[in-house]
Amino acid sequence: MRLLWKLVILLPLINACAGDGPFRRPVFTQEPQDVTFPLDSWQSEITLRCAGDSHPPPRYRWRRDGTDVDFSASPRYRLDGGDLVISSPPTGQDEGTYQCLATNLLGTVLSRKAKLQFAYLEDFETKTRSAVSVREGQGVVLLCGPPAHCGDVSYAWTFNDNPLHVQEDSRRFVSQETGNLYIAKVEPSDVGNYTCSVTSRGARRSVRGPPTPLVQRPDGAMGEYEPKIEVRFPETLPAAKDSSVKLECFALGNPVPDISWRRLDGSPLPGKVKYSRSRATLEIPNFQQEDEGFYACTAGNLRGRNLAKGQLVFHAFPEWEQTIQNTRLSVYDSLFWECKARGKPSPWYTWLKNGERLGPQERIRVENGTLTITVLNVSDSGVYQCAAENEFRVIYADAELRVLASAPDFSKNPVKKTSVIQVGGDIAIECRPQAFPRATVSWRRGAQGLGLGRRVFLSEDGSLRIHNVTRADAGPYTCVATNQFGAARSTGSLVVKERTVLTVRPAPLDVTVGESVVLSCQASHDPSMDVEFVWSFNGHVVDLKKDSAHFERIGGGSVGDLMIRNIQLSHSGKYLCAVRTALESLAAGADVIVRGPPGPPEDVRVDQVSSTTSQLRWRPGADNNSPIQIFAVQARTPFSVGWQAACTVPEILGGQTRNATVVGLSPWVEYEFRVVAGNGVGVGEPSAPSGLLRTNAAVPVVAPTNIQGGGGSRSELVVTWESVPEELQSGGDFGYVVLLRPVGSATWTKQRVPAVESSRFVYRNDSISPLSPFEVKVGVYNSEGEGPLSPVSIVYSGEDEPQLAPRGTTVQSASASDMEVSWTAIAWNRNTGRVLGYEVLYWTDDPREPMLGKSRVSGNVTTKTVTGLRANTVYFASVRAYNTGGTGPSSPPVNVTTKKSPPSQPPANIAWKLTNSKLCLNWEHVRTTENESEVLGYKILYRQNRQSKTHVLETNNTSAELLVPFEEDYLIEIRTVSDGGEGSSSEEIRIPKMSRFRGPSPFAFERAGPAQTAAVAPSLSECPFAERRLLSSSGQAESRPVRFAWGFLQPQNNPPYRPPCDVDSILFSKGDASGASGSLPKPQPDLNVLPSASRHGDPPILPTALKGREGEQRALEKVIRAPRPGRRVPGELLT
Repeated sequence: MRLLWKLVILLPLINACAGDGPFRRPVFTQEPQDVTFPLDSWQSEITLRCAGDSHPPPRYRWRRDGTDVDFSASPRYRLDGGDLVISSPPTGQDEGTYQCLATNLLGTVLSRKAKLQFAYLEDFETKTRSAVSVREGQGVVLLCGPPAHCGDVSYAWTFNDNPLHVQEDSRRFVSQETGNLYIAKVEPSDVGNYTCSVTSRGARRSVRGPPTPLVQRPDGAMGEYEPKIEVRFPETLPAAKDSSVKLECFALGNPVPDISWRRLDGSPLPGKVKYSRSRATLEIPNFQQEDEGFYACTAGNLRGRNLAKGQLVFHAFPEWEQTIQNTRLSVYDSLFWECKARGKPSPWYTWLKNGERLGPQERIRVENGTLTITVLNVSDSGVYQCAAENEFRVIYADAELRVLASAPDFSKNPVKKTSVIQVGGDIAIECRPQAFPRATVSWRRGAQGLGLGRRVFLSEDGSLRIHNVTRADAGPYTCVATNQFGAARSTGSLVVKERTVLTVRPAPLDVTVGESVVLSCQASHDPSMDVEFVWSFNGHVVDLKKDSAHFERIGGGSVGDLMIRNIQLSHSGKYLCAVRTALESLAAGADVIVRGPPGPPEDVRVDQVSSTTSQLRWRPGADNNSPIQIFAVQARTPFSVGWQAACTVPEILGGQTRNATVVGLSPWVEYEFRVVAGNGVGVGEPSAPSGLLRTNAAVPVVAPTNIQGGGGSRSELVVTWESVPEELQSGGDFGYVVLLRPVGSATWTKQRVPAVESSRFVYRNDSISPLSPFEVKVGVYNSEGEGPLSPVSIVYSGEDEPQLAPRGTTVQSASASDMEVSWTAIAWNRNTGRVLGYEVLYWTDDPREPMLGKSRVSGNVTTKTVTGLRANTVYFASVRAYNTGGTGPSSPPVNVTTKKSPPSQPPANIAWKLTNSKLCLNWEHVRTTENESEVLGYKILYRQNRQSKTHVLETNNTSAELLVPFEEDYLIEIRTVSDGGEGSSSEEIRIPKMSRFRGPSPFAFERAGPAQTAAVAPSLSECPFAERRLLSSSGQAESRPVRFAWGFLQPQNNPPYRPPCDVDSILFSKGDASGASGSLPKPQPDLNVLPSASRHGDPPILPTALKGREGEQRALEKVIRAPRPGRRVPGELLT
């Protein structure tokens, strides 16, 4: 009872220091490390590092060899933060093992052990060393005799005055254990002075000893002897885990011994071992447990062998397998901690509390790696450490024990403010106050105590559990927690919601690939709850954004239907609709079967090939949920256009068929085959092609066609035919057989043509008369035999060329580019040679640009027009006859000069006027240059817009009238006619059809004066303004842009008519001056005269009023500008 009152008095302090406040125990962030300090260092201080983290910050103190360092007794020791600084350290006085302690009000933690030692290396004695006398061939050991030192050192030897160290080899070795130099067999070159050097990295110093002379004895060389091992490794050598172990072994002997290493247990040496150059040192890096054992070194020569052996004993520093953790317990509770470490030898354990060793007491039991404290009180709080130690190292694990005593408190873990559950569900309302010791828990509903039973009950941790919740269970619930230090309560509300129910579940679907389907999923739920629909496919959630090309959620609220667009075979599977609220998740699934055309058949292979058939086998591909009903075979050759259907036996290949015979193949042709499958949905993708194969050869069955011939030289018979295509040659060594005989003869002459590409054969025989008829047949053959012959054809033998030249040759110039050549036909007979036609030769004699041309006519034609000539040029021409034997002699040449070129300028300043169906045209006469033909007349070409037939009117005047029915637009062009031919055409003129004008008659404006004429007839669709070019009729090259405005008269006795635009202004301008404008008043029904507009003396604009209804008199004028010389400018309709 006294303890309880003490706890009540100390309760505020306990809660502040040992509760969940900001206080933290000390934890080392830096621990001291081993330090080797050179005595002769210029530094005057040694620093051992130590730093920790805690709240409040820690205080530091140090121990040396287990005794606290008294900073007041020794001014050379001071603290710098947590670091221990030792000033002016004397030799050896401060050596020892140091530990740092960090303390705050929660406890003390002790650091690892750190060893401080001082490295030094003294000088060699200056005493002169005696000479070492040896015989040649004898082994020798030169002693180093190192001076006093502390810390690791290394040894090296120099020879005479050479600054380089003596290099090890099979004959010489420097031991890093003894420092001695070993020479297995002395040679005369070894005689000299040897000096030992010692280096201490810790002391940062190197010293050299006095030289040791090596002299050779004069009593002759020493004979051979067996090896004597001078350098041995210890019989037992401890080796730490992960360290690098080196073993030395070297022998003297003559001959020089060989050194070898092995394991005595017969195991092979580890692959990681390394050897020195002399093989006297064996190094085992990263030493592990399996490297432990007996090792042997063997030295041998011709005289014998010697052995040295020793054992490597593995040891490992302690390593933690299980550590202790920070623990918070209530008063009166019991503590049990256990720590475990591995190591070799096995570690032993000690326990510390706040840096001091903890031994067994009344409530405390320490057994190896376990600590048990019963009936805890607040004084047991602190920092505890478990130390695991073997003879090589000690390691520490630390943790804090907080023994707590407090009244119940809900500030950190209040009862959940609102717990929500659906009708019929089960709920647990947690009550987890912070209380030390543990509080007793009871529940109240509102102001009443809560009756407990099978449906409403408390769990072991104090939580309130309600099974099969109803609406009546809703309301506030209060948890009351009590212990000996006080009581506390916390209240939360229980909210009961309606259950979520799937009203429409997804239904199984059986669909065809490419269709769009909807999987339905609908639910009813509590209106106050949000509902989420999540679809998954074959166990994977459907990403509606990523897979938007096929999947879309349709509906909203309680509707979560899934649309699948353009469904594919890969969409077959299990679809699951999950309906989720904050309280529950429901799911319903359905299978979707997607049927599609079959997949491609597999493993297509060909067997038993003949000349016209092959046996084909395959395996069916995927049926894609629809049974395969039919197969089809396709074939491809190098000569076919793509894949073609192949004939098979059986003709119909049902869905269960796995092989077929392909028939109707061509012999000696390479084939590929593939198979396609079909089902009730459609035809699938074809299989991969089979391997390429060639059908067997056979006798050809196709004879050549189109047997012809003739021509050639005298005594020759030329036979031609169409070659048989390669796919019909049926075998190798293909060729042709030609059979021929004179008409009336009974004997055939047979010739073979072995070339496969041949299509011509020439038979030569001096006895053949010209133009003798022969019966000819052509057949085929290949390596398998001869095939059929073609039907008999009549072919004539060759003939001589014509012997006579044509007479009466004349030539006339027809135009600038044409000339006509005439001659008299030759009366030929068999002696003068047959004439099949004539050949005209023509040329010029211009040496700068000679030209030679040929042109032929057949039969008895005796004139030929030669085209494409140059104008105004002298041409020569002659004629000769030809037949199949060649050409005969040429007629005497004649010459003619072609006419000058036709006019290059087109007719210009073309004007037209249309009255009813009469079109009046006039234009300016075309003047020619000196090298052009004179104009003899003009040719007018006109046609309707949508027709290709062109009408032609020729005239010698510069005007013409045409009677044309203007139901369509007309296109007109004018060109010159001369001796040199037709000249350039004017640009095409479009004459609009009459029916395009609607409404009142338009004004026609005529510009007075001889120089310019213009007509304007706007259509309603082009109102209100149109910008066009006014083109000069004088042939000048100036551009005159004009902007017109126009008005309309109101016809009498008609309903009021509102024109689409009014007269605003008229503006004429020239390219070399600014324009002027004049205003026009709006038109009135009886308007006859409009004011004129002029500038700079130009003739005035004279308006003409056209009266009457539509269909009465109309006038339409057109002006086209003549282009500048050498430039073509399109004419424009001024509308």
